[in-house]
Amino acid sequence: MKKLFALALLLLPVLAIAQNADSTWFVNNYTKKEVTIAMRDGVKLFASVYMPKDNSEKHPILMERTPYSCAPYGKELLQFWLSYELKYCRKGYIMVFEDVRGRWMSEGNFVDVRPFIFDKKTNRDIDEASDTYDTIDWLVKNLPNNNGNVGVFGISYPGFYSTMASLSGHPALKAVSPQAPVTDWFVGDDFHHNGAFFQMDAFAFYKQFGFGAPHPHPTTVAAPTWDPVIHDNYQFYLSEGALPNLTKLVGDSVKFWNELMSHPNRDAWWMARNARVGIKNVKPAMLVVGGEFDAEDCFGGWNVYKALEKQSPATNSRLVEGPWYHTEWADFNGTHLGNVQWGSNTSAWYQDNVEIPFFDYYLRGVGSVDSISKATVFFTGENKWHKLPQWPPADVQPTGFSMEANGKLTIASPGSHFGDDTYVSDPAKPVPYTQDVHFNRTREYMTDDQRFAARRTDVLVYQTDTLTKDVTLAGPVIADLVVSISNTDADFVVKLIDVFPDNGSYNDVNIYDENDPVLKYPMGGYQMLVRAEIMRGRYRDSYSNPSPFVPNKPTEIKYTMPDVAHTFKKGHRIMVQVQSSWFPLVDRNPQQFIDIYHAKNSDFVKETINVYHGSTLILPVEK
Repeated sequence: MKKLFALALLLLPVLAIAQNADSTWFVNNYTKKEVTIAMRDGVKLFASVYMPKDNSEKHPILMERTPYSCAPYGKELLQFWLSYELKYCRKGYIMVFEDVRGRWMSEGNFVDVRPFIFDKKTNRDIDEASDTYDTIDWLVKNLPNNNGNVGVFGISYPGFYSTMASLSGHPALKAVSPQAPVTDWFVGDDFHHNGAFFQMDAFAFYKQFGFGAPHPHPTTVAAPTWDPVIHDNYQFYLSEGALPNLTKLVGDSVKFWNELMSHPNRDAWWMARNARVGIKNVKPAMLVVGGEFDAEDCFGGWNVYKALEKQSPATNSRLVEGPWYHTEWADFNGTHLGNVQWGSNTSAWYQDNVEIPFFDYYLRGVGSVDSISKATVFFTGENKWHKLPQWPPADVQPTGFSMEANGKLTIASPGSHFGDDTYVSDPAKPVPYTQDVHFNRTREYMTDDQRFAARRTDVLVYQTDTLTKDVTLAGPVIADLVVSISNTDADFVVKLIDVFPDNGSYNDVNIYDENDPVLKYPMGGYQMLVRAEIMRGRYRDSYSNPSPFVPNKPTEIKYTMPDVAHTFKKGHRIMVQVQSSWFPLVDRNPQQFIDIYHAKNSDFVKETINVYHGSTLILPVEK
């Protein structure tokens, strides 16, 4: 550790010099102006504009629309020199950041995931697409030395605004990149997965971070945050109990939380907030980006791209999926996630070989996009980028892996399967989503070692024999369980896991050294989470019309998990785990068919769950 610390001290002056050189260059070559832009209904939106001082040529405009603030406000500059976005500045882009309607310094009323309006009849029919249109129109008409070409990009919530921007129809908008875009908050992004409520993210976002606080007037002052007394999140959420207790903590002023509690099923209110509904006849070139291990919006990238392919097939659309946590592709270091290494800096490769060339071509008219394939996907395990003509690849064969007696996972075969495996799901002792003790939800859980869960009696474990050849998966994973339960509702979490060889460890831990100079995780026997997803059982047939289970009646639970791109190497094993809680990531199911959002602490009961042999995980195996 002393050597590493000394090395870090030696590098600090180098980093400081580089940062100082970049910041000096930016200050000498860019100027900032703050503008207000009138929308068609008279509401004024606030934007910060960073413009090159070079007037010898015309410059493209690259914009992000955000609910998270376009700060810093006033004379202070955004520190581009701490971001890869400095590369855009070096090429002379006009960089624009706009506070969306009703947030920070922009006027109007903010609406979470504001629904898209197909048929706008009057100037009062506004949405994020119309606000983008009006903003772009003002920018190209009022910013000096712009070349008339505009691009929009953004990650997460700004990714949602990027999707909406692509629906604006403005002719100057040439290229859009929704990145980990918020897309469907009921089915797969952020706050629900298949109807199960991701309480930890929702509560942190709206209460702890203060996002849900009203903004009645333009302001540069952040909303107050909230910090609980208990910093062990498992204990905090368990002690809070049923969801109404969290609602009391949130309070009456957080509109979206309370709306969410009033819409437990996927009704018309939720359907209007599905960003995919407006994806039709999209004109700009689209670069959809996602992280394969994004704990927040893994769903969004895959499914915006699929919606473009299905609903807007004439659109020039491309997909990029890398081995990233949320936002990691915009970072300087994309070499690993948690304990798992990728073998290269995947973020820098993406920035230099995909994103920047994409915008350069469509906005500056330089370079080429011929090297950017229809689908550029990083395959973990193999740790290589694949440039593909389509996604999923044409040679994928859905292959069922059957859960059998004695924890065996085998290629599914026709015929009868006998027996089942049983566990008791106890809401008082739910299965943790990670073995760590912490308060904030980790991003590393998406590749965490699952041995802690495999050792519990309320988690079923199935695995193949040691693989004699590589097995590569490319596409969506389908869980197809046959279960019976003793009550009327249950959740089902299915995990796909790569089991590393017992004697394999790429980080060379000396297991006999009590004074190992560097803390390293023992990777021998590591159970790497490749993909996991939950299904709230009541929604097995319909998100809109939930139905109870008939106690002790065998029932099929079939659902699709987000896509994977992973190679299980020769010498590894494929493992599946099945459980009925994932806490406190997901709220606990009372295991009764009642309104969970208004349940009482006394409503939570134990349940006996049977998973029948012959239940399968259908994997997209490349042939």
